[in-house]
Amino acid sequence: MDQELRELYQQVILDHNKSPRNFKVLEHITQEADGYNPLCGDNIHIYLDVEDGIIKDVSFQGSGCAISKASASLMTSLLKGKTKEQAEKLFNKFHDLVTGKLGDNPDVDELGKLAVFTGVQEFPVRVKCASLAWHTMMNALHDKKERVTTE
Repeated sequence: MDQELRELYQQVILDHNKSPRNFKVLEHITQEADGYNPLCGDNIHIYLDVEDGIIKDVSFQGSGCAISKASASLMTSLLKGKTKEQAEKLFNKFHDLVTGKLGDNPDVDELGKLAVFTGVQEFPVRVKCASLAWHTMMNALHDKKERVTTE
């Protein structure tokens, strides 16, 4: 990962951790799910308001490390207004990114702000922190009731 992307990664993580977007309980929800990462204690609850297959609103609550919180914050910002199919594609893209399937130089233009998570692949334990919110969102999207766990 080049130095410029590394610095951007740090800035984005710190910003979204300090001032998380969509960190609230939604008043009107159609689906929700819980997630837990026992390795570092991340707890997350995702709230979705889906109408006619479109994510009208999304938010989260919980506690966790900076990477976990920043990932949830960025994810909720990107999902508003997306269809379920678009949300699934974003999930797959993000998962491929953090697990290293896109290599060291992913297409930054295609990934947009998600590209800042490129560095997570270098730290396997942190992949679980970064992906917890995403897996939890997928459970909510598909109305799965069991709690997501990274174990």
